[in-house]
Amino acid sequence: MTIIDVRTYHEFMGGHVVDSKNIPLIDLHKWVEEIKLFQAPIVCCCSNGNRSQQAADFLIKNGIDASNGGSWLQVNNLVVNQQESL
Repeated sequence: MTIIDVRTYHEFMGGHVVDSKNIPLIDLHKWVEEIKLFQAPIVCCCSNGNRSQQAADFLIKNGIDASNGGSWLQVNNLVVNQQESL
């Protein structure tokens, strides 16, 4: 799984999921070919789920297995809980 945070760099630097990749929504189209090489599935996140839904829809249209994880805090909680259960 790869987590892509589509918030701006400044938002990302205010807090993010460990090991997530910051690719702002506005730049996502420039990264399509590289994202195809990322470990699937791709989970997109942002501040509240709106931009990440747009990102997931765009990636799916470009043949990439992607989903909307919602806010980065929701995704972070899932990742932390998953790590604690290992």
